Amino acid sequence: MVKSIKHRLDVWKEEPLYWDMIGGIDKRLAASTVPRSLLELIKIRTSQVNKCVYCIAYHTQDALQRGETPNRIFALAAWHESPLFSDSEKAALQVADEITHISVHGVEDAAYEKLKAHFNTREIADIIVCACYINFLNRVGISTKTIPV
Repeated sequence: MVKSIKHRLDVWKEEPLYWDMIGGIDKRLAASTVPRSLLELIKIRTSQVNKCVYCIAYHTQDALQRGETPNRIFALAAWHESPLFSDSEKAALQVADEITHISVHGVEDAAYEKLKAHFNTREIADIIVCACYINFLNRVGISTKTIPV
């Protein structure tokens, strides 16, 4: 039996200024020197942890259109053990996971140091903002029961 989900509210329609503001972050991330494929993986992984079905579907489609492989997307839930991800990708995914679970133990120094081994400070800022950005969108989507159509 499929559970019926009723969409509660379109926050962006109620206040378009929110969408304009959040869209500015997305535009800045698009200009990042962090590979777009990695930013999409961060968005998918964070959405998996948060169980935001809309964002999982949306960013998976985006990643596939940008050339990401289905195998890597399938393996994303187990990225820690997967040989499909580079050390730099694993460092970024670790920080994204820790940001998503920020109340557990924050972002550990060891995770941050791994990022520093692979990325410059501006790229680290982009990775942190990307993880925070998608966490924000996940929370709006889950709160309003936004589901993919």
